[in-house]
Amino acid sequence: MSGSKVGITTTLPVEVIFSAGMVPVDLNNMFIGREDAYQMVEGAEAVGYPRSFCAWVKGIYSVVLDEGIETVVGVVQGDCANTHALMETLKDEGVEIIPFAYPYDRSYEKLALEIECFASRLGTSIDDAERWKTKLDVIRSMVLVIEEANIDRRFLPASEVNQLLLSTSDMEGNVESFKARVEGALKATERDAPKRSGPRIGVVGIPPIFTDFYEYIEGELGLECVYIEVARQFALPFGGDDIVEAYRRYTYPYGIFARIEDIEREVARRAINGIIHYVQGFCFRQVETMILRRRLELPILQIEGDRPGNLDERTKLHLESFAEMLS
Repeated sequence: MSGSKVGITTTLPVEVIFSAGMVPVDLNNMFIGREDAYQMVEGAEAVGYPRSFCAWVKGIYSVVLDEGIETVVGVVQGDCANTHALMETLKDEGVEIIPFAYPYDRSYEKLALEIECFASRLGTSIDDAERWKTKLDVIRSMVLVIEEANIDRRFLPASEVNQLLLSTSDMEGNVESFKARVEGALKATERDAPKRSGPRIGVVGIPPIFTDFYEYIEGELGLECVYIEVARQFALPFGGDDIVEAYRRYTYPYGIFARIEDIEREVARRAINGIIHYVQGFCFRQVETMILRRRLELPILQIEGDRPGNLDERTKLHLESFAEMLS
């Protein structure tokens, strides 16, 4: 299986996959990066996926089959509640399924056992994965430098920063070429750039399915996006001396309260004026807006997306009203 592609449904210890001589592929990035992403969703519905089901899951299902990916690691605890159904339908199509679970209680011991089992399944070890962690941490650190530099000055548009952060989930399947890309982006932070002047916002929640989201809020509305919560977490900003601790500190799999600690800290540190909480249609995470509004003392706008494509006029109107209020 050396060199074969292994699909992943969200960020997980990709060091294990690299150490096994395989190539990780973030199926979310692969799906949303396709020009026919909308058709991928329709294709899943044509074979039986219901209309009232997450478009990300439907897109991943179609992409796995269309790309001929033979092995998928599904995070069955700590991510999407619909992953179980995705894994079942892919298994029925002959795809090898490897489950991975983040422990609900954030236990170091349980997570260590999970990573050990994952490594054993792929024929490698945690020790080998640790060596890969050293390599990948260099790239993650550079991406985080770019992200930090963009807080007060516009070295790169938010859409580019977001893409770099998201790509740390699988290093775009090629560590050396992605490292070169990051090094090129890092040079942008060496030039002089104007200080930001618009209302400062943070975007929390899963990555928006809208393909023009960041271009619109920054380019059209003049909002300054200085915090992209979940994408930043993919770069493991809290470090960790070993692979288990690094993924234990990573907040996304451990519920809204683990994430709120990070959100509250970054809202204060980055002097954020308002929060946009993106939620996916038909997703349980819509309820989290209620908790965010109780805990954060600043304006919060929830926007909901369903299918890939440009922002619809109704969502644009909500975003425009929010921008006017912040101004």
